[in-house]
Amino acid sequence: MTSISTNLQAVRDRIRAAAEACGRRPAEVELLAVSKTWPAAAVRVAAAAGQHAFGENYVQEGCAKAEALAELGLEWHFIGPLQSNPTRPVAQHFDWVHSIDRLKIAERLSAQRDVHRPPLNVCIQVNVSGELSKSGVAPEAAEALARAVAALPRLRLRGLMCIPEPTDDAALLAARFGVLRALQRKLAEGGLAVDTLSMGMSHDLEAAVAAGATLVRVGTAIFGERRQA
Repeated sequence: MTSISTNLQAVRDRIRAAAEACGRRPAEVELLAVSKTWPAAAVRVAAAAGQHAFGENYVQEGCAKAEALAELGLEWHFIGPLQSNPTRPVAQHFDWVHSIDRLKIAERLSAQRDVHRPPLNVCIQVNVSGELSKSGVAPEAAEALARAVAALPRLRLRGLMCIPEPTDDAALLAARFGVLRALQRKLAEGGLAVDTLSMGMSHDLEAAVAAGATLVRVGTAIFGERRQA
């Protein structure tokens, strides 16, 4: 785990170079360290190296880490598919949820968020590649869902998230990310205060930054190959 700090710096350098290459300020792009399947000790190492925001895919695992590391004051993002049953612990332990693709999930999170905590930041997950196996609302349905979510109490709609299919086709990848960017512009023009584009991972963060990502979700390039959950 001693290489985590080195890896973090390498990823930050990649983000900086990608931003500068397309005329953006590196500060416009936040790094979310995806710590799923990695122990709390690995998160501590990353936090000691200056990383503040961490992403988790599994409810029980993520909640346990948030509790174990509460004294560090970290920011926790839930980025995995979310079913109705475990929404309460997510509403109680996380600061962000990136994977809203149904109004029912958002309504449960809104009802279960502690009134004494800040509103839960949420993103609408959009299935930009149309894969049947992937979560996310269809692009043409994203605006209606976003408006419904924005109206709920105890939630703050922040933007959009996507996970395009893995591809080495740079033009196709740019097009997938472009769908999300165009949707964000449409929502903003329609009066919704959406400031977040959550897209890009270890293998494609440069393309995501070029397409306008404001937050990239990086796990393998920081922690190494994923452990079995």
